[in-house]
Amino acid sequence: MPQDRTYGVGGEGMESMEHLYETYAQTVYKFLYSLTQHAELSEELTQETFYQAMKTIHHFRGDCKMSVWLCQIAKRAWYKELSKHKKRNSLTIHELEFPLPAGQNIEADVLQNEEKLAMFRLLHRLDEKTKEVMYLRLSGDLSFSEIGEIVGQSETWARVTFYRGKQKMMKERERNGS
Repeated sequence: MPQDRTYGVGGEGMESMEHLYETYAQTVYKFLYSLTQHAELSEELTQETFYQAMKTIHHFRGDCKMSVWLCQIAKRAWYKELSKHKKRNSLTIHELEFPLPAGQNIEADVLQNEEKLAMFRLLHRLDEKTKEVMYLRLSGDLSFSEIGEIVGQSETWARVTFYRGKQKMMKERERNGS
């Protein structure tokens, strides 16, 4: 994407904002999905991200890639959403509903959930940067190149960080006898 492209409101600027959305919406959505694990919420937060970007595009200095800037806005939108949930501090009936599809094996699901829980416990013990790379890769289905871009590092750094995180988790799992 050319660096001299101007984004703003009205006329050419609105077309540029549409181009911005078309170019980066999928990356922002994947990033948010890796954080939320919820498709509808990720879609809503993606829309909020681009709304905020449109309002503040004149503050974009160009000292980082546009995708990184958008993911920073997305992360703030996610934190704001978490804060709202924390303030509410209660679940609605809708959030408690878990319809069970016909023919689903509950025992297998419980075992799988226990394995996931154990993995996330191990993941939670990692340092923040490694944890973020692991979440983005495992949950967000992002490439190492995209992860590097989001966190402001190289693709190689993202690969190495992921590999080392995976090794740490495997060692910890062996140590615990899981």
